[in-house]
Amino acid sequence: MRGRYFGVWFGLIAVLVWCLPAQAATTIKAVRLWPSPDYTRITLEFSRAPEFKYFTLSNPDRLVVDLRNVELNPLLQAIGEQVGPGDTVVSAVRTGVYQPGVIRLVTELKSQAKPKVFTLDPMGNYDHRLVIDLYPSGPATAPVSVEKQVENAIAQANRPAETEDRGGKADKTALAEKPAGKPDVAAKADNGVNAKQPAGSKSQYIRLVTVAIDAGHGGEDPGALGANGSREKDITLAVARRLKAHVDKQEGMRAVLIRDGDYFIPLHERVNKARRNQADLFVSIHADAFLKSTARGSSVFALSEKGATSAAARWLAKRENEADLIGGINIDVKDPYLKKTLISLSQDAQIRDSLILGRAVLDELGGINSLHKAEVEQAGFAVLKAPDMPSILVETAFISNPEEEKRLLDEDYQDKMADAIVSGIKRYFDNNPPLARSKVAQSL
Repeated sequence: MRGRYFGVWFGLIAVLVWCLPAQAATTIKAVRLWPSPDYTRITLEFSRAPEFKYFTLSNPDRLVVDLRNVELNPLLQAIGEQVGPGDTVVSAVRTGVYQPGVIRLVTELKSQAKPKVFTLDPMGNYDHRLVIDLYPSGPATAPVSVEKQVENAIAQANRPAETEDRGGKADKTALAEKPAGKPDVAAKADNGVNAKQPAGSKSQYIRLVTVAIDAGHGGEDPGALGANGSREKDITLAVARRLKAHVDKQEGMRAVLIRDGDYFIPLHERVNKARRNQADLFVSIHADAFLKSTARGSSVFALSEKGATSAAARWLAKRENEADLIGGINIDVKDPYLKKTLISLSQDAQIRDSLILGRAVLDELGGINSLHKAEVEQAGFAVLKAPDMPSILVETAFISNPEEEKRLLDEDYQDKMADAIVSGIKRYFDNNPPLARSKVAQSL
């Protein structure tokens, strides 16, 4: 009798479950594809957290992502149209119904790639996101060993003793590999190194000063939005490109763009990229917004590990450091480069030099725009934490101020801004020439 009742109840429950409406399909809200020189990112934005699994196939190389209970809409079907011929990783993307309740997304690869697939909770203006990062699986550039980083850090910390004599002039032995000919911006005017070589002479080697220029934000992270709809990531890239052109015109200097397109780079990777290029200094370009549209003026920031110099600097650093959350990083991946023990060896020297560099740049910016603060401010900006190079963050102007937004969009003003920054960099290196390296680039 008891078994009969159990069977009846089980049957009733099965009927009730069958009669319940099926769960509404998850909606695709946006599909974005971001190719960059280092990797390609595909971002799918959903109305709620997606259910998915993925795997790779070979001959030909493909990444397959199965999305369960997701509606196949025109946005997802058109993702293949976003693949450009210049993409170094992806050749095509296609979608279709694999089986009832499962949508299959197939990414065709130009060669084997290392996929990193992860989800992001709602952040900023974004809803739930599934991020697919595809890295070429070719030989990667070997990271600088911790031992080598310590060696570099100690050399940086000991810099005053190696670059200055008792008279305050640059040590000539540190400048022995400077180019002959035109005056070198990396040498002092009164140390005799700037004298031109006799006609017909030619230097065998040249010590280039490398400036890493970081255009803030990019890709998934638009940065601040202007009063009239402009995006910070577009303005910073435009100024960064102009700054590179100005730096490259200088004798004995070259510039490296950390970001040269509309794609996202995590904050720690911006630092790592500058270090892989053996940069002598790091300049991050921004055009931020504030709560009040009346805020105006240019600013320069350096790192602080002892608290911000003002409430506004603290607020700004917090906002800039959230770029990783908006742009999207896999929180399970730990950064192997910015090790606390290494930073502690030379961070004080780095901050000291960054303040000197920041002062020189700020003085030049004051000639083309009003200054938001008359002094270089400090806060805990993650992008300024390279232990072995002076690093500053330049707020070109407030994009939230309608008048300054208009100026930031003006090409002539962008050029003046770039010229002012490079003038400050030159002033810094005139008085703080870089150390000689064991490896130098052969002159052309």
